[in-house]
Parts: sequence; C-alpha cells; structure tokens
Amino acid sequence: MRRWNGWGDDAVEFALNDGALAFLAQRIGAGKPVPDAGFEQACAQVGASRLPAHRLVNTAPALRLRNALGQSLPDWLRLRYGVIGAAPDGVAYPESAQDVRDLLDYARQHGVAVIPQGGGTSVAGHLTAPAGMPSLAVNMTRMRQLLYLDTESQLATFGAGVLGPDLEAQLRARGYTLGHFPQSFEYSTLGGWVATRSSGQQSLRYGRIEQMFRGGSLETPSGTLHLPTFPASAAGPDLREIVLGSEGRLGILTEATVRVTPAPAYEAFHAVFFPNWQTAETAVRQVVQAGLSLSMLRLSNPLETLTMLALAGHRRMVSVLEGYLSLRGCGDGKCMLMIGVSGRKSLARAALREALAMTLPHGGVHVGRFMGDKWRQNRFRNVYLRNAAWSHGYAIDTVETAVDWPRVEIMMRALEKGAVAALGQYGEQVHTYTHLSHLYAQGASVYTTFVYRLAGDYESDLARWKSLKTAASLAIVEHGGTISHQHGVGADHAPYLAAEKGRLGMSMLRSVLEHVDPQRIMNPGKLMS
Repeated sequence: MRRWNGWGDDAVEFALNDGALAFLAQRIGAGKPVPDAGFEQACAQVGASRLPAHRLVNTAPALRLRNALGQSLPDWLRLRYGVIGAAPDGVAYPESAQDVRDLLDYARQHGVAVIPQGGGTSVAGHLTAPAGMPSLAVNMTRMRQLLYLDTESQLATFGAGVLGPDLEAQLRARGYTLGHFPQSFEYSTLGGWVATRSSGQQSLRYGRIEQMFRGGSLETPSGTLHLPTFPASAAGPDLREIVLGSEGRLGILTEATVRVTPAPAYEAFHAVFFPNWQTAETAVRQVVQAGLSLSMLRLSNPLETLTMLALAGHRRMVSVLEGYLSLRGCGDGKCMLMIGVSGRKSLARAALREALAMTLPHGGVHVGRFMGDKWRQNRFRNVYLRNAAWSHGYAIDTVETAVDWPRVEIMMRALEKGAVAALGQYGEQVHTYTHLSHLYAQGASVYTTFVYRLAGDYESDLARWKSLKTAASLAIVEHGGTISHQHGVGADHAPYLAAEKGRLGMSMLRSVLEHVDPQRIMNPGKLMS
C-alpha cells in the first residue's frame, strides 16, 4: 500500500546499514529519531468540506488527506508532524474527458480551486491547497489506458493519468518503449511529466518530455484545446510549448500523444572513475559534445562518490575497489561517471567503446558493469533512503538547476557553500554533494543533495528548510541557472521565476493564464501568483 506520509510502497524498506549511519554521524552528528503523527491524528486535522455535492466528488477526510500533499520536504514536515493545514475539500477520480469537463464546469460555477493530481510525487509544492478558497483535487490516475498506437509514425496516445510502470508495460507488450525514467517513475504520471517538463534518467538517448510530447487534449475552464500531431510545423508558435510546464494553471491534460521507439535489444551501464573533478568534467564535456549514441551520462563529484561508496555496504569489496583505484591514480578526490548505452547491441557497444576511449587521456579508469548493474537495480529504490534517513533523525532534500559549461563548477560550489552557511546559522552541519544528472553539448544540469539533522519540532525544522531553500535558490539565480531543470516551479520556486523570465515574460505568461482561466481557479499559487 502507498505510504501516506513518505515515499513509495509501505512494504518496501531500504535501510541504512551501520556503516552508513556511522558515516553520517561522523559527518554531521548523530540523528535523533522523531515520533511521527498517526494517520488518525492527521485525519482529525482535516476540516469539514465546503463543497456542494457532485456525483464525482468524495469528501471523506482520509481520502482528502491522502491527496493533500506531495513529496517536498515541507509536505513531509506537515504529514510527519501532523500539521496538515489546508487540505482539499474533496477528491474526484474522473474516467473520461467529459468527467473532467463536468468537474471544471462545477468548479467555475461554485468558485472552487482545482488541483490536478497524478501520482503525488511533486517535490516543489504543486499540490498544496490554497488557503481560504474551497478546493478540489482531481486525481487523473483512472485515465490510464493506451488509446492508440501508430506503429508507422511511432506515436502512442494514452490517458494522461497513466503511471510510468503501466505506460511502459502497455508499450513493451507491443515491442516499444517511451524511455522516460525519472526517479519518480514508479508513481508519477504522463500528464505530470508534461505539466512539469520532466526529464528521465536516459534522456541522452530518448530526449526530455518536451521532445516526446507530440500532441493531446487539454480541458480548460474556457473550453477544450486540441493539439494535433505534426512531424514539424512553421505555423506560428507551437501551442504544445504553452502546455508543457503549465503545472495545471491552464487546465487538465486528458490525453497525451508521445513519440515512442522500439524497445532496446541491449542495455548496459558502466562505471568510470577519474582522479578529480576537473579531469572528470573535461572528459564528460568532450564525450557529450562528440554526439555518441549513449543513453546516459551521470557524473558524481568527490563527495557524492564518497557517499555512494559509504552507503553501498560490501565493505571488503569497496575496500578492494578503492585500493585498485588508488593504484591507478584515483584517490581521495575521485569522481565516478556512469555511462549508459541502449539500442542495437553492435551500435551500443561501439558507442561505449568510443566513449571509454575518450576518457583515457583524462585518467579515466573503467571498472566494468558491476556498479552500473547495482545502480540499475536500485534506480527507483534509492529515493526510499529518505524514509530510512528520517527514521534515524535526518532530513534529505535536493535542488537542481542547469547552466552552460563555464558555470557548472561555479554553480556546484555555490550551492554547497550556501547550504553550509544556511545550516550553520543553527549550529548545524550539512552533508552536501552533487552530480551532473543530465548532460548537453551546451552545458549540464547540477543536482545537489543536502542531508542534515532534524531539530525535532515542526516550526524549527520548517525554518531550517526555508533557510536552506532560500540560500540554494539565491545561489542559482545569482549564478545564472534555471530555477528548475526537471522538478518544475510549483509554489516553492515561484518567487524566483521572474529572475529567469523577466518582467515582460512574466506579464506574457500571466496574460495567457488569465485568458484561459479568468476566474483563477486552476491550481492557484503555482508557477506564479
């Protein structure tokens, strides 16, 4: 069963071993477990519904609680401490575009805010109910069927509420794949990927969701927007670009047509270590700019590499590996690169050989597939570490951005330094580390993780998070990064969007939103005020 106050399936545990706990205690101090509020206690915080009756709307407190929040750290704090605050006044599970149309008409008639829901995996505050205004969570996960597969054009049309595993299962049964694998893959939806401009772990081969999204249907308060599929068009601005990243502010995507490809016959992930960050960054920049047919490049900085090895367990095996790497010149400052290949076996292997050859002049040490196989095995399980860390008194949060190559290392240093200063105000240390999660010829995404101790009460822990989030966001803005590479804007990043879009750009966006949604009922407060 899905956890109500944490990540994923409550039957799945991804424990921190003794070595990992000792590592964290040495880095930032021993954590102190915090008791969680119970489900019944949290349900008691959900107030009476203010919604008039509707055939599709359920107002049960337990259901409203389960659809109230996402997976951001502030969401966790509210759930774990039982400080629920505003919750949706009802939940609806539409099964057709007409159901969605009826719900939007109902919301317009009664002045109800509409919060589109998918898998509830947002880490940017997309799902928070507005204060003072009745609200309705519209959960799309019953609209999950493969509606049409065009094998000649390699296009597939799905109900937008389809979860990642269901989408892939329906395609794989017919020999195809979408190839979109964000870490939230098991619980996030196609509609959510489009609405937040998501990026999957193997985007180097398959593209980000904006390259995959070819058309669909959007139900808005002002009517239905149909987005036809074309291979290409010069007929003015592409309206798909307005829907992409709209975060529920324009309406609800009911169908999405995406570009698919034949399922790969071969797939492998290999690990390469470098002596230091500078040689590693130079190598991966040259590899990605060579345009090889790779599916993934993921580069961890020294602290993330150290952390991954510390959390891996298998002390003897890790010790042998580190001894070997040290002999090859990869000592304390070593960085790990994961290289993925997918497709026809001969072509994939040829691309891998060329990539590995390009790493050699930079001191790259290829250690084979073992670590890559382990990464692949746990690619959707590592996020469960958030649950385990919390149970031992630690919080884990992340930020991500993207910049051009000259600013990559500068941004990485600024994010980590800002986090240390933010937590230092409270006399606390933070264990912070970074990887480049997606690489481009122009630049790279910079994905930074923060691990720090919980204070043990809601207000103190919220204050710590706000300080950390503010410091990281200001560092991103100051150093010319996008406020979000893959997680969207939501409420948490909204204050910083204007720095990226500019005054005129914000005014243009606001005009589009108000034209389609003059009553401002669609997910208010997200993306922009």
